[in-house]
Amino acid sequence: MARVHVESWRETYRGLLPTALLDADNAVDVREKFWHGALTDPRYAGISAAVAEIDGTIVGIAMSGPAQTPGTSRLNVLYVLRTHHGTGLGAVLLDSVLPSGVPAVLWVADPNPRAQAFYRKHWFVPDGTVREVDGMREIQLARDRGIPA
Repeated sequence: MARVHVESWRETYRGLLPTALLDADNAVDVREKFWHGALTDPRYAGISAAVAEIDGTIVGIAMSGPAQTPGTSRLNVLYVLRTHHGTGLGAVLLDSVLPSGVPAVLWVADPNPRAQAFYRKHWFVPDGTVREVDGMREIQLARDRGIPA
């Protein structure tokens, strides 16, 4: 999971995030600690995670958890390796951690037209909230509960 997380960041955010951050020697180790904590620490019991595997190799990951607004979930992670874009794995992962009809929010890099189009297809729309993380602009997208199932 950590390997896919780091590889996907490198594929997706090259040119948007600092090279030193993307190419850090300890990037996989840091993500391994992140995933270990998210999946085993009782404080994160509300986390839902899923992986997509092909021939026993993880090629996609997703994770959601509670958002600050009661009754709303937050998509924290959704990455599929570039070689598997367009295969439907992203939609399967999204539905695994955020089923249709569940109100949810997420952050997406801006610009990131491919990801933004994917989320629009799944009923997410910008809610007007913007932030900057490590020099990268992100917009928050939200999905109401009133979407078609």
